[in-house]
Amino acid sequence: MPSTQKPMRYGHTEGHTDVCFDDSGSCIVTGGSDGDIRIWENLDDDDPKSINVGEKSYSFALKNGRLVSAISNNTVQIHTFPEGAPDGILTRFTTNANHVVFNTDGTKIAAGSSDFMVKIVEVTDCSQQKSFRGHDAPVLSLCFDPKEAFLASASCDGSVRVWKISDQMCETIWPLLQKCNDVVNAKSICRLAWQPKSGKVIPVDKVVKLYRRNTWENQCDLSDNFITQTLNVVTWSPCGLYLAAGSVDGCIAVWNVDTRQCMERIKHERSYTICGLAWHPKYGQIAYTDTEGNLGLIENVCDKDGKKLSAKVPSTVTKEYNDLFDGDDNDFLNGDLTELQSSPKVTANEEDDDDDLMLASGRPRHRAAILEDDENSLDTALMKVNSNLEGDEDDQADGLSVLPGSSTQRPFYDGPMPTPQQKPFQSGSTPVHLTHRFMVWNSIGIIRCYNDEQDNAVDVEFHDTSIHHATHLPNSLNHTMADLSSEAILLASESTEELASKLHCIHFSSWDSSKEWTVDMPEDEDIEAICLGQGWAACATSALLTRVFTIGGVQKEIFSLPGPVVSMAGHGEQLMVIYHRGTGFDGDQCLGVQLMELGKRKKQVLHGDPLPLARKSYLMWVGFSAEGTPCYVDSEGIVRMLNRGLGNTWIPVCNTREYCKGKSDHYWVVGIHENPQQLRCIPCKGARFPPTLPRPAVAILSFKLPYCQITTEKGQMEEQFWRSAVFHNHLDYLSKHGYEYDENAKNQAAKEQQELLMKLFALSCKLEREFRCMELAGLMTQNVVNLAVKYASRSRKLILAQRLSELAVEKATELAAAEEEEEEEDFRSHLNVTANKKDPTVPPGNVLDTMSKASKKTPASTSRAGNKQESPVLKPLIPKPKSKQVFPVLTLFYENRELIFFFYLPKTGFQMWLEENRGSILEDAPDLEETEIIKEGMSRFRMLTSEERMGWTEKAKGGTADSNSTEVKKRKRPLGASDEGRESQEEKSKEDLSLPRKRKPLDQPANVKLSAFAFKQS
Repeated sequence: MPSTQKPMRYGHTEGHTDVCFDDSGSCIVTGGSDGDIRIWENLDDDDPKSINVGEKSYSFALKNGRLVSAISNNTVQIHTFPEGAPDGILTRFTTNANHVVFNTDGTKIAAGSSDFMVKIVEVTDCSQQKSFRGHDAPVLSLCFDPKEAFLASASCDGSVRVWKISDQMCETIWPLLQKCNDVVNAKSICRLAWQPKSGKVIPVDKVVKLYRRNTWENQCDLSDNFITQTLNVVTWSPCGLYLAAGSVDGCIAVWNVDTRQCMERIKHERSYTICGLAWHPKYGQIAYTDTEGNLGLIENVCDKDGKKLSAKVPSTVTKEYNDLFDGDDNDFLNGDLTELQSSPKVTANEEDDDDDLMLASGRPRHRAAILEDDENSLDTALMKVNSNLEGDEDDQADGLSVLPGSSTQRPFYDGPMPTPQQKPFQSGSTPVHLTHRFMVWNSIGIIRCYNDEQDNAVDVEFHDTSIHHATHLPNSLNHTMADLSSEAILLASESTEELASKLHCIHFSSWDSSKEWTVDMPEDEDIEAICLGQGWAACATSALLTRVFTIGGVQKEIFSLPGPVVSMAGHGEQLMVIYHRGTGFDGDQCLGVQLMELGKRKKQVLHGDPLPLARKSYLMWVGFSAEGTPCYVDSEGIVRMLNRGLGNTWIPVCNTREYCKGKSDHYWVVGIHENPQQLRCIPCKGARFPPTLPRPAVAILSFKLPYCQITTEKGQMEEQFWRSAVFHNHLDYLSKHGYEYDENAKNQAAKEQQELLMKLFALSCKLEREFRCMELAGLMTQNVVNLAVKYASRSRKLILAQRLSELAVEKATELAAAEEEEEEEDFRSHLNVTANKKDPTVPPGNVLDTMSKASKKTPASTSRAGNKQESPVLKPLIPKPKSKQVFPVLTLFYENRELIFFFYLPKTGFQMWLEENRGSILEDAPDLEETEIIKEGMSRFRMLTSEERMGWTEKAKGGTADSNSTEVKKRKRPLGASDEGRESQEEKSKEDLSLPRKRKPLDQPANVKLSAFAFKQS
């Protein structure tokens, strides 16, 4: 079984970090530059026990329940383990100690300092000390001989020395390292390691040198093409047959010392320097740390028999904290495929002398990942091995083994490695394996899950208690997914051997007594993601299906997904689904997004477009802003939002990493608001998600678009302008889809944008950038362009002022044309409404028809009643009434047996033009009906120049007051006989409106019917 590299997690702040297992291997212990020693029960331990040993820790060692640490006050202290109680100071130096180690039985410690001194101290009696002087530079590392006769040390002076402990004399010196003046400048910390039984190992540059004990002769070197940078640290397996080494570029290699074959090659996720390695005392596990404070684990490394550990061996480290990726994929990505040997190793005249190393001839074997043609095929071919002998006949007589000759070489793949696909997750939730976790945290409330020995339940808490009171629910079905809206609670569980996967909804806003419903998924189909919207619920399953339900439990549409789902979110009528479009390479995910609207007019907005992510990152959160704009966050902390104003593209609006104090700190997003601009998230120190208790505090971050030269005045104003434009696109979306929105917010945003444009215009004028001024003016409104004309004139930029004047005329013309088109559309729609009006006296044919027609208004009223509660930021999305447009009020009465219409509305420019030119139209075509006259008038009105049409429009706008004054003047004239008779006739006809009238004869002539569409003519 190939080795498995677990995803790394945060352990300490940036700096040198040590790692080891305790004596029994039940926990992992790490020490970092932050002065903390942390005890991890496993890699997923979210609350490790922490022992603070000082302001800064340089090194630590653990043995027999004693914890020794070298800290920043130039002392070596001892603490009890695991209690962490201080137990005194063992020794002091004039500067800080760089490395401390225990001997085999834990009775002595050795410490090396930057003052060139090496000391050995008795743990029980610190007065018993031995000092070793001879190094000419700070000491890098130390290591006890397993038989406790020698002590090895490496120094920045470039030498490795072996000291005889009994007489404190130097046995031998090897000038192997590169010289430097301090530890921070050292190319390698050169961690030394003695073989558990015999021998000594020194990492030098890109090779590991093995020296025979007592004779101090270099017996062999271990190397591999995989190691391209300097080795930093080495460690032996407990059996002494395998050696692991870590390099400064994040490469870890494991050799079989007998055969000198490189058995494992593991690459760090981010190529950070490996500074700590520890082999598990019982199992084939290697814990490692890097200089960024991260902790990692490699499982299923070679055991003492040269085989991989069985999968049945219990592991103390479980899945990574967020369980993002499949284990099989990690095996393929991080580990090489298993190699088989064609024949067992042949040895002769084996020696039992502990003082001699078991050497093997043959050069290191170069491996590559082998592509299997078929999972059922038997891999009998071997990689080519050179069996050139390195020793002479005497070496062969001493029992050196020989590897078999070269055999058939299989083809290998040398291209980019595929990235394991991210597993499905629920936004706003913490990992499923935790006993206490958040199932969801969003703008509505919080759902917590408790699954321990005492209780297995779900707690629901609402931010606004007017929506619903807090609820405690039993979790007998082991729900693992949840979503929360202002209407319902949605829960989902995975399938078991006995039960199918279930979708459970608690519709607490229902007006009837039955508020819960449950749906079982088909066999072999598991729910992987769920979400809630306004009046609907949806789930994505392992069968690559998305199932939509009403909030009351009615099954609606089903559609297929192009790939496995990653996450989904809902808001109002919008449904967003993220899925795998394909296989990514070199650490990148290949995700796609579908955005659909599930209202009356169902449509798909995004058709599986690629989802942009940062390099080698994965999706962390997906959802909508409180105003309904799709957003998502990746693991690098980049927040992106859909820019509807630029063809539904994604724009980065915030980088949460800029607000983190440490490299291992993160922000856990819980909500996004566009008005006001707020990113609501929870700061997590040293983790990616918060604990449930104590309740974490929510922080508010501001948005910032990644524009260039943001420190300059120009860059700041440009960023503010486009951020305001992006964050107010939702107002146009809400207006277009008939939702209520704040008109004042829209006007304020437009005013803010125009002010920023004017400031940029003034700045460009000062910099003599007149062409740039014209570009900025193109983004302004007509009124602001007029201000720009005045500013340019006062700045004595006459050419710019002239061009701006021409631009102002163009904008005014465009505005007038747009207004005319709107007026024509309104007038045309009014005519259509009038012509299509039915006789209200005709009763419907069926009583049920009246009931269905009358009940159409009920959902709107009930939805308005249900949404009366107001959220502090999120406003209920209530569709606008469709009769919002004001049409002319009609007054009808008979005069001379003709039905006359009176329109009580201010006239438009077209209407005034039509009144004056009606006669000329009738002269040309006297047989035209009224509707044809209007059409002919429209065509002639459009043939006018823009200036003439603007004149009629201005005349119509100012005609109200003029018409009133004209009527007053007309009334001052003495009334003639004909006028008096006409007024008395009109008054009489108006008085007759209140009297009952005779029914119109059914056989009215055609001209009487058509007169209903005519204006009253004098």
